[in-house]
Amino acid sequence: MDLKTVTAKGTRYQRRQRIGRGVGSGSGKTSGRGHKGRGARSGASRRPGYEGGQMPIYRRVPKRGFTNARFRTDYTIINVDRLAAFADGDTVDLAAILEKGLVSMNTPQLKILGNGDIAHKLTVRTQKCSSSAAEKIRAAGGEVILLDSRGREQGSADAAAAGS
Repeated sequence: MDLKTVTAKGTRYQRRQRIGRGVGSGSGKTSGRGHKGRGARSGASRRPGYEGGQMPIYRRVPKRGFTNARFRTDYTIINVDRLAAFADGDTVDLAAILEKGLVSMNTPQLKILGNGDIAHKLTVRTQKCSSSAAEKIRAAGGEVILLDSRGREQGSADAAAAGS
């Protein structure tokens, strides 16, 4: 850094460049648009991905096979150790977790993962639960209730584990 690069009296913003104010201004005459051509005309704009007439990359790349992106199910994920924020005997569901600010919702379905430990007795209402998370919740005296994608009860994970 040298004295040439220091702005006067610590000004916060660089002055905007005034275009089209004569050749001596540094951006006069064509105003940075070049000579003729598509970009020089008024109202000129290009769609995203336009490569100046060259075949765009999204058309050059081969497209084969199946992608599940449109059909996959996304879950709001939380680990068991984060559930320690709830008091003993509480019912934990996505609404309660959002209310506490433990996660910011990006999907309407909840999945509990088994990282960490829990000591409270909780009733957990969730669409998915890993086996280790369900074990830890049950070991603490709690209960895991599985819900379908619309939030209706399917039954408890305990009953599902006993049946299989």
